[in-house]
Amino acid sequence: MNLRLTIRNKLFLAILLILFVSYAILIQTTVTSINASLEDTLAKELSENLRYAKDQYFARAEQMKYSLLLPASALPVKERIGRMDRAWLQDAAWRWRASLPFSELFLFVDPQVRVIAGGGRSVPDNARELTSIVERALREKRPVYATELVSERFLCSAGIGDFCTNHPYDDGEGVMMITVVVPVFAEGGTPLGAIVAGDVIDRDVKLPSRVQEVFGKQVLVAVTRGGRLAPASVNPAFPYPADIAPDILDRLERGLPFGGDATIGGKVYKTAFDPITNSRGDYVGSLYVALSRDDFKGILRDSLRNILASAAIGIVLTFFTALYVARRLTMPLNQLADGVRMIESGDLRQRVDVTVADEVGELADAFNRMARSLEERDRTIRATAHEQAELNRRLQEMNELLEKRVSERTAALQVEMGRLEAILTGMAEGIAVTDREGRIILFNPAAQRIFEMVPHRVVGRPLEQVCATGEFCSLVDYIHIMRDNEDLTPRQDVELVVKGKKLKINLSPFTDMGGILAGVVMSVRDVTAEEEVDRVKTEFISTVSHELKTPLTSIKGSLQFIHDRGKGFSEVEGELLAVCLRNTDRLIRLVNDILDIARIESGRLEFSLAPQEVRTLVAHSIEELAGFAREHEVVVENQCGQELPPVYGDRDRLVQVLTNLLSNAVKFSPRGERVVVTAEHTANYVAISVADRGREIQWSDRGKLFKKFQQLDNSDRRQHGGTGLGLAICKEIVEHHHGRIFYNEGVGGGNVFTFTVPVCEEHP
Repeated sequence: MNLRLTIRNKLFLAILLILFVSYAILIQTTVTSINASLEDTLAKELSENLRYAKDQYFARAEQMKYSLLLPASALPVKERIGRMDRAWLQDAAWRWRASLPFSELFLFVDPQVRVIAGGGRSVPDNARELTSIVERALREKRPVYATELVSERFLCSAGIGDFCTNHPYDDGEGVMMITVVVPVFAEGGTPLGAIVAGDVIDRDVKLPSRVQEVFGKQVLVAVTRGGRLAPASVNPAFPYPADIAPDILDRLERGLPFGGDATIGGKVYKTAFDPITNSRGDYVGSLYVALSRDDFKGILRDSLRNILASAAIGIVLTFFTALYVARRLTMPLNQLADGVRMIESGDLRQRVDVTVADEVGELADAFNRMARSLEERDRTIRATAHEQAELNRRLQEMNELLEKRVSERTAALQVEMGRLEAILTGMAEGIAVTDREGRIILFNPAAQRIFEMVPHRVVGRPLEQVCATGEFCSLVDYIHIMRDNEDLTPRQDVELVVKGKKLKINLSPFTDMGGILAGVVMSVRDVTAEEEVDRVKTEFISTVSHELKTPLTSIKGSLQFIHDRGKGFSEVEGELLAVCLRNTDRLIRLVNDILDIARIESGRLEFSLAPQEVRTLVAHSIEELAGFAREHEVVVENQCGQELPPVYGDRDRLVQVLTNLLSNAVKFSPRGERVVVTAEHTANYVAISVADRGREIQWSDRGKLFKKFQQLDNSDRRQHGGTGLGLAICKEIVEHHHGRIFYNEGVGGGNVFTFTVPVCEEHP
């Protein structure tokens, strides 16, 4: 009994100590958090109050602006202002001012800011003090409002009698007035004058009360003029006059808002300032929202009082809680001791009912599991035989399902093998496949016909033995390189002559699961007939082109002679003659393109290589196409720099490439656009680019760009005609110079064709 009481006392004291320390830490952190939270909340509330105050400050200006927009755009008003009808405008000013009771100043002015009429008892000669805001409204052609500083003399001359005597708060700095200017323009946009309305802030005592109605009386609102509070915004709680601290004023004069603590009249406030500027952006005053630090400290004291009261109640509850918990922790030990005694007496069905989730509860669970395991051992042995039988049945079902899937997969593989065999048998290209050791494992009928070899002498034998009886031993070297060096690079278009047949062979290695070379697939194509047809076609085109060129030249000369001396032709006859001449030129260009491509393919096109200046080549090409560009109303610009090194090439052929690219760019550019030629020195090459603003070439057509007799499917490109040889000739010429030609999309649209030419090695 003494031991149990000692444990209970220890637990009781430990729980009390922990809870007391926890409460002390909680109180400290809570006070700190509340202080920080109140600071953040006050800053946010002051910001919201300032935004609302600013909306209220300019609300009547917005109302005056929208009230004056409709009459300012009315035709009778424009006509009266244009004729300077003072009587009519004076009557209108009185009526309009009466409809805007908060508008204390109402004037009609001309573009020179001379007053035409006004809504007061008297009218000033001019409104020069408002010149900047009137000129801004006329310049921007829209209504403008801003806070302006005006003199009491001006307000007195405008008929506001309150300012004809000494103002009780007059400090010589002027009077703050929200000024609204609505410009008036004639139908053609000529300025006729403006309507000026003003609301004097120094007499507005309603703004602080409106903000306080929304946010409460504790919020203090004021308007400052310069460095002091404006007279009308003075709250009874604020001292007047009260200067703004120099550091706050300096920040406001730079157009920056201020938020933080400020001392006014010897009292500390949590404040938020927002600068007010005139139409020129100069600082004239500010909107000011504040909350006294005394109110803030009162809130903090109330919060601390509530926390301490809660802590006292918590400590009392803690005492009783600790006593209860200590008793609850010792009760399970007694129950466990009783259970052990029952087990000793032989009652294996005995269970300990302890539900606590601690070490004692784990000990009770272990005791219950031990008793339960002894009781369930017999039931487990009886159930094992039944479970074993069920497992055997499921295993048999799984074996049957596996056998079925293997059969289905085998049938599918057989179908796939049959399909593959049919494909290989029906292919026109020969297919031969070797394994890693170089033995031929597949040789299709097309390969048998091409190599004139039967399968039983090829399949299963090393390629070295097969080539001893054939003529394709050069393939053995490629396969040895792939096998010995683990080189998995495919070889394309390997040429081979076998029994008078010219063959092109593609070698493609394949790998096993580990990425190691497993064999080589050889695709064999007989190109003997194709090359013969291509040779006959080339000779035929060359012969026909030569035969056509001479009569076409004569026809062009005759037509040109008749066209140049064509006096007496009717308009229709002259147009028909011009059509014949244009089509003759087109035929000659077609024949020349065909001859060029024939010479290039036959290797008879001569090149005279020499150092060439890039900018000169581009300039000559642009000169050749000057008339063509003017006809299409397209400007061609040479933006190649002077510092480019010379290139090594044939001048005439490079000019031919440039003129082909430029003519295409001009043809496909919209009228009024421009084609730009640029050049850039990269490594050992100069890259020359021709950029246009035409419609981008579709992805499906880009593969046809540099092929012979290929034209794009776009309707706007089809209508320009062409042979489809220009870009193919450009490609052959550029590649003969060891360069390359390619296409890119233009930045922001259009097309860019670029070709490279090697730099002359003599150039430093």
